[in-house]
Amino acid sequence: MSDIIQLLPDSVANQIAAGEVVQRPASAVKELLENAIDAGAKKIQLILKDAGKALIQVIDNGCGMSVTDARMCFERHATSKVKKAEDLFAIRTMGFRGEAMASIAAIAQIEMKTRRHEDELGTMVQIEGSVVTNQEPVATPVGTSISVKNLFYNTPARRNFLKSTSAEMRHILEEFQRISLANPRIAFSLNHDGVEIHRLPASGMKQRIVHLFGNNYNQRLIPVEEETSIINIKGFIGKPEFAKKTRGEQFFFVNNRYIKDAYLNHAVSKSYEDLLPDDHFPMYVLFIDIDPGKIDVNVHPTKTEIKYLDEKSIYAILHSAVKRSIGRFNISPTIDFDQETGFSGMITHKAPEEIVPPSISFNPDFNPFAADKPSRDPAPTFPRTGNGASRDASAAIVPSTKGWGALYEVANHAETAQQTAIELPGAAVLPDDSLVPVQKQLMQLHNRYIISQIKSGLMLIDQQAAHERILYERFSRHLDDRKGASQQSLFPQTVTLSPNDFELAKSLLEDIKSLGFEVREFGKNTLIIEGIPVDLGNNNGNETQLFEHLIEGFKNSQQELKLSKRDALARSMAKNSAIKSGAVLGQQEMNTLIEQLFACQTPNFSISGKPVIQTIGLTELDKKFDK
Repeated sequence: MSDIIQLLPDSVANQIAAGEVVQRPASAVKELLENAIDAGAKKIQLILKDAGKALIQVIDNGCGMSVTDARMCFERHATSKVKKAEDLFAIRTMGFRGEAMASIAAIAQIEMKTRRHEDELGTMVQIEGSVVTNQEPVATPVGTSISVKNLFYNTPARRNFLKSTSAEMRHILEEFQRISLANPRIAFSLNHDGVEIHRLPASGMKQRIVHLFGNNYNQRLIPVEEETSIINIKGFIGKPEFAKKTRGEQFFFVNNRYIKDAYLNHAVSKSYEDLLPDDHFPMYVLFIDIDPGKIDVNVHPTKTEIKYLDEKSIYAILHSAVKRSIGRFNISPTIDFDQETGFSGMITHKAPEEIVPPSISFNPDFNPFAADKPSRDPAPTFPRTGNGASRDASAAIVPSTKGWGALYEVANHAETAQQTAIELPGAAVLPDDSLVPVQKQLMQLHNRYIISQIKSGLMLIDQQAAHERILYERFSRHLDDRKGASQQSLFPQTVTLSPNDFELAKSLLEDIKSLGFEVREFGKNTLIIEGIPVDLGNNNGNETQLFEHLIEGFKNSQQELKLSKRDALARSMAKNSAIKSGAVLGQQEMNTLIEQLFACQTPNFSISGKPVIQTIGLTELDKKFDK
């Protein structure tokens, strides 16, 4: 019987390694950008076509490579960073295993041009499927330009598993964000299909965060800095009021390498204890500098997990540093002298205005014992405000007589004006309760629950969960039949999103329009909102905030529950548009809410799977009273 064990050909071994190193275009982008950083580049350009599936090109002004190195870099386990086993415990560079370039070359068509400072001519190398097809001298700038074309061209099964262009682009943007955050002193640019998405100049850490996520982050950041004999910590955390329901803006870097660590994340989250709701997560960009000999970075193929020698000490230092920074922010907020109105007189050198003492006016002829009678004029009609509540009654009433009768009239009308209700989103604007025939007497408990009498006892309904269920089923129907009605905004509003959220919004645009939004692209990372769904009622001009919450809620639903795109979108809209606990409802509004709830397909359960309705029978009540 002949021997059956044999060595794999290099081309096959490289394709197997590529399965670990290159999972999608974003993986290749990460490896190429890290190589450019290790080459000492001060300016890096990333050019993409079709989200990296057609082209990934990285151009840097680093040290470049010699003729031999240009060929050797595509060999397996070829690296300039590790020469002996001890070097594995002192790694401060990004790529060090020597598999990235060989793996990428095994599944793509590559063209690389590179030149060192001391060389007059550079080298061009062309490779297809691990096979070098051409190598020749070429005139090229100092540094390296590498183009990866037709990724997975020779492994069609892997290519078929790639997601849509927008989905793959979001993964690339995530990798780009992590690498550019870790290296603020390097200038980066990102172009996709001829459109410039990012142009990041060399800057400080805070400026890099603002350039990546938007100018509004300039006021959201709190600095963190701590130096100890074990680790050094620096970076920024977000103010508690700007926390989000998704974890997308949380970055840990150990020795400038992005990592994922639930243990350290818990240390930061615990620092915000009692400041945030349970379902909100703070933003942070934190850098930990530690002796490389005290960590192991080669734990995971993607190198995003690290082992530490002294985890508990690192946890305690990180927790105390973040908590102290939050305390400093709360105790001594910064003063912006350009905006602080209290100093405006000092800044402009204007004389202070003359202080006028308060004066008291009275009627010397007033007699409280005069025989005035309450006015019999009909009560005035108070105009509605945007949220459906009446305006201040006392401001609308002008007494026609003097004395106690006038005071009685004001008090009587003020008491009547308080018996008003709010507008229920998704329902028509309702008149005052006194003008509506009561269908069934209902009661609101602590502005959270609706109590109704039934034959067997009483029924409790969670008003927020009930309205979420109603809107969820309504929006789901709109997404299915694509007939969501829209109401035009008087003043269209623009919303500027982060590049990640903008790509997500573009992929959802058709479904968002099906809900009733009128939205279109309006420049770089910007959308213009010209209409909102009729089901949302009067939104008081907060279209921008509503749209941002919609995107944030969609990301949260997909992350936590792994829902389909349409289901997650309907769920996000329902949660953000429903009335909340604490909203005052009138009799007609409660009746309308109950009627719409029992018309739903699943009225008993909320969209989170929790009960909406609870009943208490007479028998149970009798037991409470020992009957």
